[in-house]
Amino acid sequence: MPRFQARKPFPVATVSPAGGTSPARAASPARAASSAARESARRPAESARPAGLPWFALLALTTTAFTAVMTELLPAGLILPMSDDLAVSRGSVGFLVSGYAAASCLAAVPLTALLRRCRRRPVLVGALTCFGFCNAVTALSDSYPLTFAARLLAGAAGGVCWAMLAGYAARMVPAERQGRAIAVVLAGIMVAFAAGVPAGAALATALGWRAGFAALAALALVAVAWVLLRVPDFPGEPAAARLSPRRIVRAPGLRPVLAVTLFLLLGHQAMYTYIVPFAERSRSGDAGVVLLMFGGATVAGVWFAGLLVDRYLRTTLLAALGLVAGAMLALGLCGRVTAVLLVSVVVWGVAYGGAPTLLQAAVVAAAHGPDQADVATSVQATVFNLGIAGGSVTGGVILERVGAGWLPWAALALVAVAIPNATRARRNATGR
Repeated sequence: MPRFQARKPFPVATVSPAGGTSPARAASPARAASSAARESARRPAESARPAGLPWFALLALTTTAFTAVMTELLPAGLILPMSDDLAVSRGSVGFLVSGYAAASCLAAVPLTALLRRCRRRPVLVGALTCFGFCNAVTALSDSYPLTFAARLLAGAAGGVCWAMLAGYAARMVPAERQGRAIAVVLAGIMVAFAAGVPAGAALATALGWRAGFAALAALALVAVAWVLLRVPDFPGEPAAARLSPRRIVRAPGLRPVLAVTLFLLLGHQAMYTYIVPFAERSRSGDAGVVLLMFGGATVAGVWFAGLLVDRYLRTTLLAALGLVAGAMLALGLCGRVTAVLLVSVVVWGVAYGGAPTLLQAAVVAAAHGPDQADVATSVQATVFNLGIAGGSVTGGVILERVGAGWLPWAALALVAVAIPNATRARRNATGR
């Protein structure tokens, strides 16, 4: 089977006397050697990729992912106290989450395209600093409009953050370990869902909702220091190698991966958003237990994906989609039976937990490698958010019109559309 290898379709660049880059051309051996030496001295981080995983650097990015998810979702667990303190309706507090998601969706592609020329570590530090500032404002604010504005700014920072994390992780390791590095970083998402959000809600219950946002502001500052100390810097994309977002999206194999992302998220979110009313149909279904088991299973799914992604990306992605579809089928047929409900939720969680790693690894491969991945992953982040929003609306309509029992059937139909798209994805996107 071919190895996971980023393609290099661009002309080799040499350093000009003025310090810029230009396409390779005939040059004397002495001049070429001098140019190569200057380039090597200017970009040491790129030539020093360790054979193993740089754990401290990757865990700094994991913490960044954790911070981003917590910043986005924490208000959802604090609706009642925030509503009372800010003197607004519960729905208005919910808009703090949807406003963040909308800003992230709208800002991801244009901001990533604008910042792609900049060195990577300052951009990442800027996004983390923005998280810290916005969470501090939220913790101190007594004004709903000010809080909402802070959430919009945080959402824009989130769009930039999600666009660069996978590519950043891939650039720190050899090609054969890129998928595993992405899995380590994206584990922060599942840890936030499984433990972070409940812990934040518990802290808010004990010390007040403002304490939760203050803790997130402090965590963002810790992540800034961690990134500055342990994460290597990389250059932005040189003008000669920079592709337009439209051309990147047209890369072979990328559009099927984006289609898989959209339909998987539509199906997953249609079911997950309303899992509580569905679980209550079971004879002894405890919605809290169901959510806890799903969260733990997603963490296990990240671990499995990390083991398999670099060797069997396409096969593992198809297996994950098949398991999600199978779980939806079981829930549709026998979801009222407690044992079937719990086993299906665990299978669903394991399969879905590995999906972000598998999909982002496929996007990095299809986007001409990690050096060109940021714009492609920003497009995927936009599709991801559209899938979340569309799935939630779809599930809500089904719940209101025909009842919770039809939710897994709708999810199954949507996930089923994702499977042939994954099958059609070209080998340079799924690799193997």
